[in-house]
Amino acid sequence: MPDIAIFTDNFEIYMKGFGNTVWASVIALLGSFALGTIIAVFRISSVKPLRWIGTAYVEFVRNIPLLLVVFVFYYGLPSVGVTLSGFICGTVGLTVYTASFVAEAIRAGIMSIPAGQTEAARASGLTYMQTMRHVVLPQAIKIVIPPLSNQFINLVKNSSVLGVFAGFDLMYYGDQVASKTYATFDTYLFVAALYLVLTIPLSLAALQLERRLAKNG
Repeated sequence: MPDIAIFTDNFEIYMKGFGNTVWASVIALLGSFALGTIIAVFRISSVKPLRWIGTAYVEFVRNIPLLLVVFVFYYGLPSVGVTLSGFICGTVGLTVYTASFVAEAIRAGIMSIPAGQTEAARASGLTYMQTMRHVVLPQAIKIVIPPLSNQFINLVKNSSVLGVFAGFDLMYYGDQVASKTYATFDTYLFVAALYLVLTIPLSLAALQLERRLAKNG
């Protein structure tokens, strides 16, 4: 049995990491959804340069490790005179990385919408962007709720990369507790439990939302 005293004696340290993990995850979630939606629209655009940009982004970013993406921001930006904290670099890297997967999920949703709806919207006088915003994207996002939910749960777990760059997340403070108590196994069991506190409610909320959308047709 894990020693509960390790958690209670270091409760404030754990909560600092927990709070920072929540904060980083929320920022990255909103950022990756917004960026991923833009990239998805680029991917199916009739304007070739935009389509090339969207395709290059997705194929490049999603096929390299998340750690390497964060490395670019943490070690690459100082070479051009820009120095950011580990928290900011980790969160931005997490946003950029997750957006590539979000973009592909949303693109799949867009492609599943009958072309006749886009044609009808354009024929009624809507611009391409208005058609995307008011007709296509609302339906596409509804369709891809399950894969988007999985990506956002993965995002929370992937936020542990911040610990590598002194991002003051849950893993970072878990390392601090482990180095202080030398109870490595027990320390990280509590870290895992706190990650579950975040991911299980997200999974249940996603399932409930999926059921509600299905019920409403």
